[in-house]
Amino acid sequence: MSADKRSLLMARIRSKDTAPELQVRKLLWRDGFRYRLHTKGLPGKPDLVLPKWNAVVFVHGCFWHHHSGCSFFRLPKTRAAFWKEKLCRNKERDHASMAALLAANWRVAVVWECAVREDAGAVAQKLAAWIRQETKCIELEAQKHSGHDNTP
Repeated sequence: MSADKRSLLMARIRSKDTAPELQVRKLLWRDGFRYRLHTKGLPGKPDLVLPKWNAVVFVHGCFWHHHSGCSFFRLPKTRAAFWKEKLCRNKERDHASMAALLAANWRVAVVWECAVREDAGAVAQKLAAWIRQETKCIELEAQKHSGHDNTP
C-alpha cells in the first residue's frame, strides 16, 4: 500500500461514534439505560457516562488501545518503533484515566471491540447486569481471546 493511500485510510478512522460503540449504545438504550456521550469533564472522555448509576463505559478498539493477545491487534511492520511507542502511550493514558475515574468514585467498564464483534447482544446483557450491580470495574473481551471476562 502506498504512503498516500495509507494516509487517506488512517485519516478516515474516527475516535468517536465507531461501529462497536454505536452497537453498544443502541443495545443499552433499548434496555432503558440513558447516558451522556464523551463527557469532556471526566478523565479520558468516556464513550458513555451513566450518571444515575455512577458508571462510565469505554468501548476500546483492539488496535488503537493495544489489546494484547487479541486477533484484531497486530503491530504494523512499517515504522514499528513509532507504532509501538504510540500504542503504548495510548495504553498508559487509558490506565491513568481509569485510575483517576476510580479515585473519583466512578465505576468503570471497558468493552473491547473483539467482544462486540463476537456477540454484541451478550456484551450488552453483561454490561447491563454490571451497571445494575455495585462492582467497581469490568472488562469485557471476546471469549476466544481469554475464555472469560476479566475484572481488573
